[in-house]
Amino acid sequence: MCANFRILEYQSMKNLINALSLLALTAMIFTSCGKKGGGGSSSATGWKYNDPEWGGFEKKKYEGQIDGPNLVMIEGGTFSMGRTSDDPVYEFNNVPRRVTVSSFYMDETEVSNINYREYLYWLNHRYVSYPEVYRKALPDSLVWREELAFNEPLVETYFRHPSYDDYPVVGVSWLQANDYCKWRSSRVNEMILIERGILNSTPDSKDSDNFETKAYLSGQYQGNVKKNLPNLANGGERPVAFDDGILLPDYRLPTEAEWEYAALALQGNQPSSDDEVYLERRIYPWNENTARYKKRNSTQGRILANFKRGRGDYMGLAGNLNDNASFTSPVRSYLPNDFGLYNMAGNVSEWTADTYRPTTSSTLNDAENQDLNPFRGNQFQTLVIDEEGKPVEKDSLGRLKYRYVEDDEARDRENYKKGDVRSYQDGDSDNIKYLYGETTLVSDRSKVYKGGSWADRLYWLQPGTRRYKDEDKSDRTIGFRCAMIRVGGQAGNEDVGGNTFKESGRKIKRRYK
Repeated sequence: MCANFRILEYQSMKNLINALSLLALTAMIFTSCGKKGGGGSSSATGWKYNDPEWGGFEKKKYEGQIDGPNLVMIEGGTFSMGRTSDDPVYEFNNVPRRVTVSSFYMDETEVSNINYREYLYWLNHRYVSYPEVYRKALPDSLVWREELAFNEPLVETYFRHPSYDDYPVVGVSWLQANDYCKWRSSRVNEMILIERGILNSTPDSKDSDNFETKAYLSGQYQGNVKKNLPNLANGGERPVAFDDGILLPDYRLPTEAEWEYAALALQGNQPSSDDEVYLERRIYPWNENTARYKKRNSTQGRILANFKRGRGDYMGLAGNLNDNASFTSPVRSYLPNDFGLYNMAGNVSEWTADTYRPTTSSTLNDAENQDLNPFRGNQFQTLVIDEEGKPVEKDSLGRLKYRYVEDDEARDRENYKKGDVRSYQDGDSDNIKYLYGETTLVSDRSKVYKGGSWADRLYWLQPGTRRYKDEDKSDRTIGFRCAMIRVGGQAGNEDVGGNTFKESGRKIKRRYK
């Protein structure tokens, strides 16, 4: 008995010593990493990284881009963009063409009413001296009003009542959606700095004294600092810089090509991750040519989207409703596509970043055709700087000032010649222009929206279809979701050994095979 006890006591002591040794070794490793010279040396000069004695040049330990709130990584690739079914009116619009889309991130769901109300709450409580900013952001609830329909209750309830918290926000123009994206970018980055213990929360800040990402990175916003990063060059502290890789890129609207690629989610038709082939093309964000789930299981026959099935039929028969929604439905309704995105067909149509033109890049000659990340809508901007080349003082809302690039500034460049290229190679000549209100309703203010809505027939649920509306107009059938660029590796973050992690796309169960 005593011998056994001594053996157990010895074993426990041995385990304790091993644990203490491991703890000490771990501490030594972390201590050495924090010491000067812990980042290796330059392959170009041999000078040591992260060492004050060698100048303090920092080589950051970057672990890859994190997923922002509600974002799903969309692994890019090539696909046939454009119409996927016969065009009954033979319109010369959206002719199929092969393009490549770089990897990016997209919202898993449409922006909901409660998301947008949070935005309005922030504007109302922070920009106290500028109430017009709040008023400018308000969605148009009158979009529900109809001459020959009783929709008046929705005018008062749809956006504000908690019953519709998780329903997609509508009545938001393209311009308002862009403003929301800018606001969201700074709020997410501010939260990152708070969670990392760099800044303290400042819920009482007002007007220009609010966090804005670019103002912070330029040194025009200090905030309530909790603990800055160590400055290896002088032994002090410094705020987070752009090249630390801590802050996320901007949220924005997806381009038309990105939106269409993400909606189709063709990776679900790959036999395996090693095959560079799709088994079949898709008309909708799912396989087959109907909007009902065909696989023989408990979900067979289940409706796959919220749309208008026929004249006067928005949701089917009582007791067996086909989509459970006479207008919009919650943003996480129905099965997501093979990227894990909800409602990429039906529910509400969605704004994209593109300026609309009936002709597409496929109508251009080979020298002018853009088949990598195609996009129409560039109005190039540049920071307003002072005589010393630094950004001028931020505006009254705490944002840096930008201006549009003038044509004469691009005259000597080889890659672009104009600052505003929304109408570049759109079929116009010097004597023939899009005369808005006279010969066409298309102008540089016309923006593309896609995806079909609760009020549309099945045809418009095809990701290849496209329509347009002026940037300052809104509708009860149009909402939006945000996107973000992917920086670095296109397949995902890499570990030390070079193995690639499939962050989001490959983890999604293939639901529509």
